[in-house]
Amino acid sequence: MAAGDTAEAKLSEVAEEALSLNVSMIDAFLDQELVNEEVFFGLLADKFASELIGSDVVLDPDAKAQEACSAALAIQYQVVPLSLKDGVLSLASYDPYRIDARQVLSRALPYALEWKLATRRFTRSSLGAIYGIGADTFEKILAGRDSDDDAVLESDEASELDDESEDASVLRFVNQIIKEALSHKATDIHIEPQAEELRIRYRVDGKLLDVPVPSKINALQSSVVARLKIMSRLDVAERRLPQDGRIHLKSGGDSIDVRVATVPSVEGETVSLRLLNQQRFDLYGLELEEKVQQSIEDVLSASHGVILATGPTGSGKSTSLYCFLDYLNSPETRTVTIEDPVENKLPGIVQIAVKPEVGLTFAKGLRSILRADPDNVMIGEIRDTETAEIAIRASLTGHLVFSTLHTNTAVGGVSRLMDMGVEPFLLSASVRAFMAQRLVRRLCPHCAEPASDWSSERARALGVPEGIVRLPHEVKVPVGCSECRHTGYRGRIAIYEIFKISEPIQNLIAKEADENELIAQAVREGFEPMRDYGWRKVLKGVTSVEEVLSATHKGEAIS
Repeated sequence: MAAGDTAEAKLSEVAEEALSLNVSMIDAFLDQELVNEEVFFGLLADKFASELIGSDVVLDPDAKAQEACSAALAIQYQVVPLSLKDGVLSLASYDPYRIDARQVLSRALPYALEWKLATRRFTRSSLGAIYGIGADTFEKILAGRDSDDDAVLESDEASELDDESEDASVLRFVNQIIKEALSHKATDIHIEPQAEELRIRYRVDGKLLDVPVPSKINALQSSVVARLKIMSRLDVAERRLPQDGRIHLKSGGDSIDVRVATVPSVEGETVSLRLLNQQRFDLYGLELEEKVQQSIEDVLSASHGVILATGPTGSGKSTSLYCFLDYLNSPETRTVTIEDPVENKLPGIVQIAVKPEVGLTFAKGLRSILRADPDNVMIGEIRDTETAEIAIRASLTGHLVFSTLHTNTAVGGVSRLMDMGVEPFLLSASVRAFMAQRLVRRLCPHCAEPASDWSSERARALGVPEGIVRLPHEVKVPVGCSECRHTGYRGRIAIYEIFKISEPIQNLIAKEADENELIAQAVREGFEPMRDYGWRKVLKGVTSVEEVLSATHKGEAIS
């Protein structure tokens, strides 16, 4: 069957399914990604001889139009109120074939209606900007149509985010907040009571993004916080002390764990949610440069030793370690971890959560793990001398040990362990490698453009080494479009530096050499600083110059 015949058959199949389920055919085609949205709506605009409001148009909200059409109507029928002039309400819709919406809105709204065609992306982003997240549910709650605000999740089963059969409720409102965060690929949600409003922010690609919320949401802030505490099995009555909990959710068949932390503030309790289990852990998915990939595979092939990931909080250290564990995970090996908390669950690996309240600390748990016949051990973080010494002695008795340290550079891990009281001879004999990393934002593939000001002279002025300057390049700059929320970036990627402990470096550590001597020897052995690794990603058009400069320090580059 020819490719054209296959595409036509798929379109017919989707169209028939949409008709049988009585859903919008346009939604069905777009959801299945069978058509290009911009091209598709351009053809529709030609057919209806209508001007098209494109995805990149940013709506200037009209307060009168917004008041004229309630959030419940606008969101249910997916229409955007554009303007209200001389008794004519202008509405944008992406589905001109939806006759039921036109009929209902004509009866419900006391205005003459003027219809305009818009892309679906414009419609959805505009509705969120105008009314705020969960506005239709919020209106129903305030109208007193909800009857189950005090319902409690009493089972340990996962809450279903996609359950549309529920009546409008605070629970559904909270679910909408989480679903919207997932659609943005957010890693965190921050719910922060203010004096006049409830502030909601998502962390997307490492940056905080303010989320539009309904105008009178402050009337509901205590209910939202209480609902989240109920869902995470926290004490609703305790508002004076911080609490930690967890929610297990399902969305579209996928399991999502949410780590919940509440902190009392002068305006009320703030709630932070960390969204977990949204990714697969795969060493090759890290998109490592070939040289670094080979270095890591060499280190992971060792039968024993300590491998430490270094960097500040939120730099992706744990994700990298999970990828290493997945790479080593096999029926022939036993891997045990001790973490605080267990953020992501890995099949086939025994994971233990630290519980200081019952005496289960990293050090005590690690001692028990070593009696459980592991091949590989991961410690969430080395925080004190006792844990560091046990980890090092575990490596000397034949275990491969992984952990994290909070240092700025890979070489800085040596002095950090010495500051903890680890003897230099033990450190040099046990540690196989320090790996430092940072996260930089990835340029949006839809709108990034070639840099017009890039040249060899500029590269040298930035400190890019000659060997890298001479490489082929396609340097790009961020622009911004609807796909990336006009930021110019979409997603993140890690940049690394690997400091391998060779025999000459072992001797230097044992002699307590300073960092400059260690770096000089590492460079002679082929060490590449993190900033230079970042320049390679810039030359490949993966990230921008600004991202590399902001994520790394000048001292991390050696020209």
